[in-house]
Amino acid sequence: MRILITGATGFIGRALVAEARRRDHAVVALSRDPERAKDALRGARVLGWDPMSGPLPPGVTEGIDAVIHLAGENVGAGRWTRKRMAAIRASRVAGTANVVESVARSRPRVFVCASATGWYGHRGDEVLTEESPAGHDFLAGVCRAWEAEAEKAVAHGVRCVRVRTGVVLGKGGGALDKMLTPFRMNVGGRLGSGKQWMSWIHLDDIVGLFLHAAETPSIAGPMLGVSPLPVTNREFTRTLGRTLGKWTFLPMPGFMLRVVVGKMAEVLLGSQRCDPTVAKRTGYAFRYPTLEGALRQIFA
Repeated sequence: MRILITGATGFIGRALVAEARRRDHAVVALSRDPERAKDALRGARVLGWDPMSGPLPPGVTEGIDAVIHLAGENVGAGRWTRKRMAAIRASRVAGTANVVESVARSRPRVFVCASATGWYGHRGDEVLTEESPAGHDFLAGVCRAWEAEAEKAVAHGVRCVRVRTGVVLGKGGGALDKMLTPFRMNVGGRLGSGKQWMSWIHLDDIVGLFLHAAETPSIAGPMLGVSPLPVTNREFTRTLGRTLGKWTFLPMPGFMLRVVVGKMAEVLLGSQRCDPTVAKRTGYAFRYPTLEGALRQIFA
């Protein structure tokens, strides 16, 4: 296949480009800084594009079989001020609208758009599938608008898959990088009550699922990009500490977390217990279904 990937220099994007090339797919990668990206994305044709600048460069989607859209403002990059929240929403909603405008003209076989488990909001112990309704908080509203823009590709005869990604764990970036410092200093601990569910996934598996979505004609609509074995934050904390050989006895109370990170605390204290029914039904074989196995591979 010829695959076009936006957000190609991000944590998932870099790994996705590498795996697509390993599978002998031809890759066109889009980045806001194409000169810098060329060093990181060897084997791909790299072009410049800013998600907020308008549709993709003219002709870039011609002859493309699959568009995988990952570009968007990093949710965890800083405190959620009004300005950042507006940027998070616009980069996903307006950015996706710009991609779909180009997809509508060239009509690739499939458009795979990233989304997030934030779609569900805080849902306690409820088991969530692709059919579960959306929540009502900030991120759920962003995901609803984001996915609505992606789904407009269907009207142009393009198969559309919306991958609701959980917490991605891997080397060299992502959520794990931000968690490690307190754990390595023996001051890690659960967040809030620790009872909230974390739907996580190893980097290799989320990359595998994006390509599985692109390569499997029967998949359309939402698909959860999570491990089949979610854990509570308490269990995650204990497993990470055990893997690192560190203590985990200093919890961060919910009220203190809200003081430290503001509105972004809703992501850390929210509970989503997701079951990836589409991935399982269509035969995806998870390389790292258990948290301990995933962490041991990452820190090997």
